[in-house]
Amino acid sequence: MTSFQADPVPGQPPPADSVRPRESTSDAPTSVARLNDTIRGFIETWGSVWVEGEITSWNVRTGNVFGRLKDLSTDATISFRIWSSTRQRLPADLTVGDHVIASVKADYFVRSGDFSFSVSAMRHVGLGDQLERLERLRAKLRAEGLFDPARKRPLPFLPNVIGLITGEKSDAEKDVRHNAELRWPHVRFRMAYAAVQGDRCVPETIGALKALDADPSVEVIVIARGGGDPQHLLGFSDERLLRAVATASTPVVSAIGHENDHPLLDEVADLRASTPTDAAKRVVPDVVEQRAVVAQLRSRLTMRLFQRVSHDIAQLEQLRSRPVLRTPETMIDARSQQQWLLVARGRDVVDRRLESQARRAAELRAALRTLSPASTLARGYAIAHLTDGVIVRDAVQAVEGAAVLVTVGRGSFAARSEGEVAESARPTPASGPAQPT
Repeated sequence: MTSFQADPVPGQPPPADSVRPRESTSDAPTSVARLNDTIRGFIETWGSVWVEGEITSWNVRTGNVFGRLKDLSTDATISFRIWSSTRQRLPADLTVGDHVIASVKADYFVRSGDFSFSVSAMRHVGLGDQLERLERLRAKLRAEGLFDPARKRPLPFLPNVIGLITGEKSDAEKDVRHNAELRWPHVRFRMAYAAVQGDRCVPETIGALKALDADPSVEVIVIARGGGDPQHLLGFSDERLLRAVATASTPVVSAIGHENDHPLLDEVADLRASTPTDAAKRVVPDVVEQRAVVAQLRSRLTMRLFQRVSHDIAQLEQLRSRPVLRTPETMIDARSQQQWLLVARGRDVVDRRLESQARRAAELRAALRTLSPASTLARGYAIAHLTDGVIVRDAVQAVEGAAVLVTVGRGSFAARSEGEVAESARPTPASGPAQPT
């Protein structure tokens, strides 16, 4: 039988010389199973331990993670596994290259003899802490609407002057200027140099941004930096710089690092370029491409104009070939006779209508004359009015001494009533028509 002497201190690994086999010889060796059981029993006395390192492998299978953790100063590595139930409690952005600390417990698998560690907790350190703070800042700025696509301004098609913020004599400056000048030789730049890493990065970049934003000739601003360690790019995720970019009146292009680098400046800027070279291509149009587009449009316009003119000429010839346009007087001659007949018919209708209306007017005039009070007065009758205009219809109305206005067939005269007279005193028909009083 083989046994191992474990360190009596729980949770601590034993010294190298404290584990030695007993009661095992070449004549009486122990079995592999017994050896594995002994090793497992020894390892199970260990507790969990916090270790620090860099993730060099991260493979997900059926929800579990199998990876390796490397020492920061040597090539020493350990294998670890994270069960799916544990993984749900860990940061979601853990990946290869992260600097982490992890709580691990040793596992020894008797059947295969494999040695590994189970992770119960893991979190970022160094850059990891920075990443966690950046994620909180990202959530804060997103909630404020600084990442909203609706607030991003379009870039001018061909900017008059491009403001470029980058390190002096840097590769980023060369890339932007060289590629921009290849695409449009007459492009102009307004340079503003700033530190692109370290403590001076944020204040100098903000100062350069404000200076270019205040220049009315600058139509777009490019902030460019080459690739580098993620720690060196943290300045372009600083909240002060991000808010300065958000409040700038000039469109800003972020061209920081390489394709895989994503500082928060990319989210706030009006346009994200994957590299400084890509920024030059996105900001400045290609003169060769634009000339080709102009030539193509000119060709299409010429063809379209030729087709339109040819179509109009053919349509005009077709119209001119019609009989009515060849001899337009034919239409006038044909219409003249019809017009004469219509005029004659109109005159005849008007004459008949005038005669009919004249007869009707004479009849109405005669009827009106017959019914008119004037015809009655002309036959010798009279109308008596009192001074207030009331017509005298009863003799009692004209009291004795009352002033009466008498209207006859020709004119009127004034009279004074002597009161009502007896029937015998009235004039006889032989003496003329009776006059009302």
